Amino acid sequence: MLKQYVNLAFVNLRHRKLRSWLTMIGIFIGIAAVIALMGLGSGLRVAIMAQFDFLGSDILSVQASGIMLGPPGSGSVKPLSDEIVDKIKKIDGVQGAYNRWIESGIIEFNSIQTLGIITSIPLGENREIFETMFNTELLGGRALKDTDTYRIVLGGSYAEEKVIGEENVFKKPISVGDNVFLSDKKFEVVGIYEKKGNFMIDGAAFINENILLEMFGDDGTTDIIAVKVRDEKNMAKVKEDIEKLLRKERDVDVGEEDFQVSSPQNILDTLDSTLAAINIFVAIIAGISLLVGGIGIMNTMYTSVLERTKEVGIMKAIGAKNSTIFILFFIESGFLGMVGGAIGIILGMILAYGGAFIGRLALGVKLLQANVSLPLIIGTLIFSFSLGTIFGILPAMQAAKLQPVESLRSK
Repeated sequence: MLKQYVNLAFVNLRHRKLRSWLTMIGIFIGIAAVIALMGLGSGLRVAIMAQFDFLGSDILSVQASGIMLGPPGSGSVKPLSDEIVDKIKKIDGVQGAYNRWIESGIIEFNSIQTLGIITSIPLGENREIFETMFNTELLGGRALKDTDTYRIVLGGSYAEEKVIGEENVFKKPISVGDNVFLSDKKFEVVGIYEKKGNFMIDGAAFINENILLEMFGDDGTTDIIAVKVRDEKNMAKVKEDIEKLLRKERDVDVGEEDFQVSSPQNILDTLDSTLAAINIFVAIIAGISLLVGGIGIMNTMYTSVLERTKEVGIMKAIGAKNSTIFILFFIESGFLGMVGGAIGIILGMILAYGGAFIGRLALGVKLLQANVSLPLIIGTLIFSFSLGTIFGILPAMQAAKLQPVESLRSK
């Protein structure tokens, strides 16, 4: 019986093609907006999460807060003392910690100079902790050793023909064995890291910390302290203990912190909040469009009732019940909503995946992704059908209440 209702509803809508399409415009525009923007938002979250995979979920970073005019810590009002790391190591639950220095300097290759990020790699036992925390592979060559003096490992972007969709700034990729200049000092490239999609790695030059401090000077401060937590379950407790230590060392009260202790999860939480706000904004815009579409369905169904008054009279005259007429118009309006939703889903997926693809080609980065999940598709279809049926209730009730004799008299 239900199949017959659906077939009849489909036939009725097909006879009013233009009106049906115009009615569905509001529905599929709203649904397409929801699918496209939520798909891009979800894909962006997945891509950004991948940016922090190299750190792991058991890593904390400590840095001074303030005005950031360069690398982390370079523009802070009150930099971190590099001696604090020894006190952090003594906190219960900390497996290891080390200082990191990040500088900006001139990198020269192929007689071309550019401003780049130069970051330190720790020495001794801290090197092993760094390699565990860093969790990235080499594309070629080898990692640095404590005994390396003027040798360097580069991020993956330096080995590419094009970076972010444009020609490599040096006009050609750098390979293992090439020589580059950092602040007029010649370094041999001994290794290149695989590209991670994170500019702080892919676009950085890595040298041993003693060489970096020799070149840029050691003022007793550090840019970042990397902390590895022994047990991920104790992350919050360790973070709280580090904050207590720093408040005591820097003589600040709660709420007046001039430092930051953060983890990848903190960044992801912020991202989630931002995406949630965007999704709410999208939902409001889409909701207006869907409301217009729903009113369009109601108007179409009212018109359909007027046009088919005589048809309804004939159906009632041959024994059709009020409930039968109601269900017929009810399913027809729901069908309008569902077809509009299906078209909206297809358009939204084309916009989401097509936009992400074009963005990746234009920018040359993998950060732009789309992720339209099956639950989102199913939920959208159910919602669009429900929207159609809700706005079809009143017209369906009007059709069911028509009197057979009066209906047959209509022209």
